Amino acid sequence: MPTRAFDRLGSVRRYVSLLVWTALAWSQAPSDLEFLTNHTDYREIRNMLPAYLKRLAADRLAERRRQIERLGQAGLEERRRQIREAILRGIGGLPERTPLNARVTGVIEREDHRIEKIVFESQPGFYVTANLYLPKRGSPPYPAVLYPLGHEPGAKAYPVWQRMLVTLARNGYVALAWDTLGQGERVQLFDEDFGASKLVQSTLEHTMQGIQCLLVGDSLARYTIWDGIRALDYLLSRPEVDSRRVAVTGNSGGGTHTAYLAALDDRLHVAAPSCYLTSWMRLLETIGPQDAEQCFPGWLAAGMDHADFVLAFTPKPYLILSAIRDFFSIAGARATFAEAREIYGRLGAADRISMTEADDGHGYSLPRRLAAYRWFEKWLKGADQEIAEGDVPIAREDELWATKTGQVVTSLGGETVFTLNRKRTEALRRPGPPVARQTLLSMLALDTSGGPVPVKPLGAVSAEGYRIEKLVYESEPSIEIPAVLAIPDRPSGRKPAAIVVHGGGKAAARAEIEALVRAGIVVLAIDARGWGETRPATATKGTDWVRYFGDYDSAMTGLLLNKPLVGQRVRDILRGLDLLAARPEVDAARLCAVGMQAGGVPLLHAAVLDERIRKVALERSLGAWECVVRHRIHRGVFENVIFGVLKAYDLPDLAVTLAPRKLWLIDPANQLGEPMGLQEAQGLYAAALKAGNTRIVRRQPEQPAAVVYREFIEMW
Repeated sequence: MPTRAFDRLGSVRRYVSLLVWTALAWSQAPSDLEFLTNHTDYREIRNMLPAYLKRLAADRLAERRRQIERLGQAGLEERRRQIREAILRGIGGLPERTPLNARVTGVIEREDHRIEKIVFESQPGFYVTANLYLPKRGSPPYPAVLYPLGHEPGAKAYPVWQRMLVTLARNGYVALAWDTLGQGERVQLFDEDFGASKLVQSTLEHTMQGIQCLLVGDSLARYTIWDGIRALDYLLSRPEVDSRRVAVTGNSGGGTHTAYLAALDDRLHVAAPSCYLTSWMRLLETIGPQDAEQCFPGWLAAGMDHADFVLAFTPKPYLILSAIRDFFSIAGARATFAEAREIYGRLGAADRISMTEADDGHGYSLPRRLAAYRWFEKWLKGADQEIAEGDVPIAREDELWATKTGQVVTSLGGETVFTLNRKRTEALRRPGPPVARQTLLSMLALDTSGGPVPVKPLGAVSAEGYRIEKLVYESEPSIEIPAVLAIPDRPSGRKPAAIVVHGGGKAAARAEIEALVRAGIVVLAIDARGWGETRPATATKGTDWVRYFGDYDSAMTGLLLNKPLVGQRVRDILRGLDLLAARPEVDAARLCAVGMQAGGVPLLHAAVLDERIRKVALERSLGAWECVVRHRIHRGVFENVIFGVLKAYDLPDLAVTLAPRKLWLIDPANQLGEPMGLQEAQGLYAAALKAGNTRIVRRQPEQPAAVVYREFIEMW
């Protein structure tokens, strides 16, 4: 065995004396660890990851267009099947149909219509609050409108929704609206002290719980879509409804679910989504992926776009309602309409597809409402006439409550997305460690191709006792990784080496780099894609979205493409390891790895996959994905989410798989990024501790890196 690095430095006393240097060395060095800011060739480095993902998406969507151009009438039915399969695969399938246990909890009687307050269960104990608007004129059975809601205050009591629902009832339609998750009476993360959601915004709630669902292999849309299907079940159970004449319409999030439900449920006959349909390419080029229920993992990888929602409904009547000044791109909406119109034309149904544009902003504005009414009159009643909106009485939110307190959780209790998802997690039967290599490669969608690593040197500087080389290496075409290589002057000959990966970038690992290089170890510290100098500008803003979810756009786009960020960063680490092992100063038989914070998860995967890494230290790295689904709130974990990973393994399983190689866990982190309790960590890693390759270490406040990592440095 080689002599320990620590022994090569001499006595413990000499090593500890170097601690003073640790605090001062980098400030004395002639160069900082970030060096691309003003470099002419790398002015767009922060856009590297988003641009890479957009190119991948553009390639898939271009191939889709070629397929659609060749699509004949005979192939359309197969395309519909593919669309439905892509939706169901992305949401994890649908729950079992169980009794609705629907009941009317109150009624508002008005001269020309009535409003019933409804509670039903879309899943056992998963309560849905709704309002049913019924005509008092004409003769049943009436045509009906299913009305999924958008993200507006007051949910089903939002004045615009009431205005439209009352108008429909006055004109002989039965209409059903229900509170979607996180809104109205269905706040999922209710805080009794504040009387509101812990996260304020329903979209934050959606995404907080949606990320938990992703770990189990589901999407939040599994719950929202199923609520809509069960709402349709209830609507069709009413004797007042003509089941042969049913439309669906909604705005924004309601437009989203109009598109989903129309694509999935054959019982719907007319569709009119408002302020949603655009195109995925325009989404990625403008506002990016939206909250959790609007993104199906694998959707772009399967070559699907917004137009596919319309194609799945052909040849039934479809009206696209758009706003020219919406944040959903009007150019994308026009492209989607043009494609759909061409397909409808091939089917001899050109009159059944239409688009209405209004020169206004996001919302179900009057021009779009009037267009929807006329569309319903034409296709549900066979009448070519317009409906005008008169004065509409607007009820207070509490007047429309279907529960006593205005919240399901305080009136009825029952399930939430969090509790249902946790139960699904507990019911999983994972294979357990060790984790097969092929399983990892598949979950990560990892390209392991190797060969020489293209490197661009960007200068070198000397410090006392070592030198620093600044460089950029190519992980794969169009992905360049900034790195620093710190090489100690002593000892002579080949030296042990470490790759260092910090979720904050290489500059955030100054103290750890210093401790390792002062111990005679060659250090390669990298900015894996999306970290450090390559961090997208949108992921650096101090918003709630960034604080909770980090680089949401890149992480979600990766999942849409079946290319999780974890796998992409594992690629960067393995190529960095190739670079490090090929250096003449490095003893390739003594390679180790240090990962900190978000860098720990991809680094652990890389170590399991590459046996050249002989030992691993992880500091403040997520201890287990299980922690994320066992607690209501999480923070900073989304970039390390792999779709459906908990069906295959958890992070402690990788620790066992790593054996007999050593794993040093320094303050493993909980779902909030804080050090978890020692007892919890020991419980999660019981199998790894028993295997004898894992050690859990506590770092004391203000304890220097040289002390924390001293024993790890000694351990070969």
